[in-house]
Amino acid sequence: YNPTPSRADCIRWCGNISVQFPFGFEEGCFATEEFRLNCTNMTSSDAMVMLEEKKVINMNVEEATFDLTIPDQQRWDPVSPLNGLLSGNGLFLSVKWVAAHLSCAEAQQNRSGYACVSANSKCVEVSAERIYAGYLCKCSDGFRGNPYIQSGCRDINECLQPNNCKGICHNTKGSFSCTECPRKTEYDPIKMQCTKIKQQPLLLGIIIGMSCGSSILLLSFSIVFLTRKWKINVQKQLRKNYFRKNQGLLLEMLISSDETANENTKIFLLEELEKATNNFDPTRIVGCGGHGMVYKGILSDQRVVAIKKSKVIEECEISQFINEVAVLSQINHRNIVKLFGCCLETEVPLLVYDYVSSGSLSQVLHADSSDGFSLSWSDCLRIALETAGALSYLHSSAAISIFHRDVKSSNILLDVNYTAKVSDFGASRLVPTDQTHIVTNVQGTFGYLDPEYFHTRQLNEKSDVYSFGVVLVELLLRMKPVFTSESGTVKSLSNYFLQEFKDGRITSIVNSQVLEEATDEEVNSVASLADVCLRLHGEERPTMKQVETELQTLRTKRVKSCQADLRNEERMLPESLTQRGVIAARQDERDNLHSRDSRRCYSLECEFMASASLPR
Repeated sequence: YNPTPSRADCIRWCGNISVQFPFGFEEGCFATEEFRLNCTNMTSSDAMVMLEEKKVINMNVEEATFDLTIPDQQRWDPVSPLNGLLSGNGLFLSVKWVAAHLSCAEAQQNRSGYACVSANSKCVEVSAERIYAGYLCKCSDGFRGNPYIQSGCRDINECLQPNNCKGICHNTKGSFSCTECPRKTEYDPIKMQCTKIKQQPLLLGIIIGMSCGSSILLLSFSIVFLTRKWKINVQKQLRKNYFRKNQGLLLEMLISSDETANENTKIFLLEELEKATNNFDPTRIVGCGGHGMVYKGILSDQRVVAIKKSKVIEECEISQFINEVAVLSQINHRNIVKLFGCCLETEVPLLVYDYVSSGSLSQVLHADSSDGFSLSWSDCLRIALETAGALSYLHSSAAISIFHRDVKSSNILLDVNYTAKVSDFGASRLVPTDQTHIVTNVQGTFGYLDPEYFHTRQLNEKSDVYSFGVVLVELLLRMKPVFTSESGTVKSLSNYFLQEFKDGRITSIVNSQVLEEATDEEVNSVASLADVCLRLHGEERPTMKQVETELQTLRTKRVKSCQADLRNEERMLPESLTQRGVIAARQDERDNLHSRDSRRCYSLECEFMASASLPR
């Protein structure tokens, strides 16, 4: 690129079109050969500017564009360095050009070939998808002209243009300044200058001022009153429209047709949820995930609930969403977060769940150990069993199979007794038992996603099995699903576990607390179960029912072992300890069943018996 024309007598007009540098007609008048144009007749007013065989209609050096037309028989060459953006019907082109195919930093390294030679000019990088990329020159703010020639950017007199100056305008280089009008003068927006204030009689001015003030005050009150009333009416109508759009009538019909749903599910008013969350106060936010934001609220009946504001969903999915709400509201499982109902008076429906107070399994597992608390292995085994039971219920015991699709430790909530509650069905789908489900968009969380899902795009219950396998590994290793190794490499927990398990080094990676509290059989059994859950091919993985059965067997053995240890301890008690004292000691252990430090075997026995007595 040659930034300086070698000739001073260059022809810059062809017909009625001005051709400015870097373009030109003659040798020494253009920057590079790509900027060379042809003029059909220099002396005729009907002359045409031609780029190869294309007619140039208009040029704008400041914006780096020109318009041209091409004959019908020609096609636009996509390799040309002056190629631009097609904006017409195939015959008319609006082309945006660049000075060179370099970045600004690269161009400025070679000052002799740098195009932006004018003072008060700047380099701008441009790009268009797969068509061109490079840099062009523009005049700095407050200047206008041709930045490709010396002194081409000239100062703009902002005082001659509409601006925010309501006084005396002073043009400066590249900008302007403004001073207030002198005393006894005022700014005239029509004349755009300060003019002398016309003096009015004092009494007349006072009367006019008071009249205007009273009128304005009355008008303001009227406007405020009418505006509030109008806003209330608009909000009411908007809520009605959202209710109809969100298939509220369909949900009412589905609820009324099912006695169980009619008792357990409620369609909440937006006003009630606003009151429960103090108008969705940001301080009430208790969670923010891939599918929406969760607020803590207190209903009028003093129930503490979690209110989920989901992200925007497609209108075509509303009917499916309503059917999901109707079905999910019928689920009554001790290890699944209860859905109380929804609100359809917003653009995106709000879901109201039972509030689970102790956070997620992920928060407890990966919390800072400085607080002195960590889940015991007995608690981990119980939580794994409860989660497996909940997923097994969703897959096979519900009226319609439900695939969660986002099983992870952060979606396993823990209540005040550290009982597992599977939550966040934002990615779940209801699937009839005779169908598989093909999805077109990736959902879930990296580190938990079924690798087979990326190849088949087919979703089934085995995808949840894989994700649950990752949770089992988390419980064993107490590591996050994606972690940074000591060497600084980001690794997948599942791949790391499978390699170590294959090499027979499982005990070297299991968490020290787990090794201390669990038996070798339990560690090996859970590791083997995680290994089979993480198989690459879904058909090689077990069902959630089989996983639940295996975990139930492990926990039953642990409870029986603890019962035997308890009986041995009782035999060793001194005879002076009365039977009443034994009962009191057992009662104390029962009261502390779900305390954070609870690891006693008797607590496990009671907890297991209570769990076995509840329906799944």
